[in-house]
Amino acid sequence: MQEGSIIISTAMLNDTAFDHAAVIITEHNEKGAMGYVFNKLFPRNFNELVEFKNAVPVPLYEGGPVQTDMLYFMHCRPDLIEGSDIVAKNICVNGDFKKAVQLLNNGTLTVDEVRLFIGYCGWDAGELEAEIEEGSWQLTNAPVDFVFSLEVAAMWNKLHTSYNI
Repeated sequence: MQEGSIIISTAMLNDTAFDHAAVIITEHNEKGAMGYVFNKLFPRNFNELVEFKNAVPVPLYEGGPVQTDMLYFMHCRPDLIEGSDIVAKNICVNGDFKKAVQLLNNGTLTVDEVRLFIGYCGWDAGELEAEIEEGSWQLTNAPVDFVFSLEVAAMWNKLHTSYNI
């Protein structure tokens, strides 16, 4: 497994926080793995958060059960947002968040080019591999830019019909 891999939960995780979850892995090393659930919308938009009430309405995603009091972001515009960490191809995490919000508000960065997450998913060293081995998660062959490709409602079925390995 590598950064940019997309995994999907199996029936073993039904009735848990990861029921029908698709996760993009953004970090994978000797310390463990980190990623974001990208196919579940959070019930509020970005501009509904008090500190961003003057921002454009951008969907928020339920990134995962860890640090759900924090906001994380992913984008596909490393040319516009400095300090970004490339996950794979032109898909990035982190960077100058204040600049990203400014670019969203003035229309230079579009809603389709950014994903905002509440929380993240994290695994200690070897933990994700063990969960894949036991059958809780399945690796897909979906490309990293799949995260930005479809409406949320269509993602789960597309991952199962086109990218299931």
